[in-house]
Amino acid sequence: MMECQQPELLEKIRQQYETSPYPQAALDDSPKDDLNALFIHNIVTSYYLRYQKVIDTKGKVILDAGCGSGWKSLMLAEANLGAKIVGIDISEESVKLSRYRLEHHGFDHVEFHTLSIYDLQNLGMEFDYINCDEMLYLLPDPVAALKVMKSVLKPEGIIRTNLHSALQRSGFFRAQKLFQIMGLTESNPGDLEVEIVLEIMKALKDGIDLKVKTWNSNFEKEETKQSVLMNYLLQGDNGFTIPQMFDMLQKSDIEFISMVNWRLWEVTDLFKEPENLPIFLGMNLPELDIEQRLHLFELIHPINRLLDFWCGHPQQGKLGIPVSQWSDTDWFNGKVHLHPQLQNPKAKEDLIECIEKQQNFEISKYITLPAAMPVYLESTVAACLLPLWHGVQPISSIVKRWCETKPKHPVTLESVSEKEAWNEVKKLLSKLEVFLYILLEP
Repeated sequence: MMECQQPELLEKIRQQYETSPYPQAALDDSPKDDLNALFIHNIVTSYYLRYQKVIDTKGKVILDAGCGSGWKSLMLAEANLGAKIVGIDISEESVKLSRYRLEHHGFDHVEFHTLSIYDLQNLGMEFDYINCDEMLYLLPDPVAALKVMKSVLKPEGIIRTNLHSALQRSGFFRAQKLFQIMGLTESNPGDLEVEIVLEIMKALKDGIDLKVKTWNSNFEKEETKQSVLMNYLLQGDNGFTIPQMFDMLQKSDIEFISMVNWRLWEVTDLFKEPENLPIFLGMNLPELDIEQRLHLFELIHPINRLLDFWCGHPQQGKLGIPVSQWSDTDWFNGKVHLHPQLQNPKAKEDLIECIEKQQNFEISKYITLPAAMPVYLESTVAACLLPLWHGVQPISSIVKRWCETKPKHPVTLESVSEKEAWNEVKKLLSKLEVFLYILLEP
């Protein structure tokens, strides 16, 4: 299969990462306290978004396709305790670093292979989740890569991958063309080529468009010179738009699930008054499908470097029932989970302190990605959720706790009925479920 995949370009990419494995994270560094990153890499998040169910990560098999120096492999291992991590990369040096990094941090349920993504089937394995981060946009045939990943994905498996935005990154594509014409990428770029780029970019006047669109003075620092390689001199870099992304998914017979940072793609957030849009948009926006809404966003405000998304096999009606469509029976029999990344001692300690001091609890400060602004819970309301730090709870037990912590109406001082408590708990849980701070199962 490799003969039709432009092996010369793949070899250039391999050489670049062989001499400069990415990212250059220190061996002792760990992402275990980066809750936003763990939230994305915990497969519970994407599975819940698609199937409305909470899965156990133990025993799951996760592929890190294009593992590089192993930083994301380590993140996947930290976020999915008990899962097996398999990493592949075309750079042998990167594979060695990945293997060493995971061993250094005590993860032994891992394996790494020097392998092209186009040859994935040679592993003879199927995966519950595939992480293909910061790689698809480098490949000469991304559709073929998607098809190969789909072929080794379990029926309910999920792929996380991304493409560079053609609109947000247009300045760097121009710069890459410029330095290609200058001959700086004919062979594997090294320190000399980096210094030439730095010298040229620093010499440009500050108001020159290329400098305005791409230059960052941090590029001059020794520890960030790899950023010059990964931006100005990146081999095989390509940009895409939302319609091109959906076209690739269609050609691969893969179904879009969600943008990874979905909260950063809401088109109504771009307007001064989201609830009072211009008449034309107010009438037509609700009729647009997800592809059209995302494309509208990127045309108005292309701030996202990555078109970062989850996708999987077409499910054809096999998905779970959204909470907004639950029946009374679903609510009565339902269970509440705290998102695994909130299951940490610091969050519980802060919650107890807020309850004791009767202060609002800012639940969003631990995982900020899903929220456009801080999310606060009044202390007695937060107290109803305290049992979630001990494990999954029936919704009925949250209602019972509500009746005990908020027994009277604060204005009338009349006793709160069980029906009123149910209604209030439904509102609370529905609000928090939108951010995935809590996860609900019928």
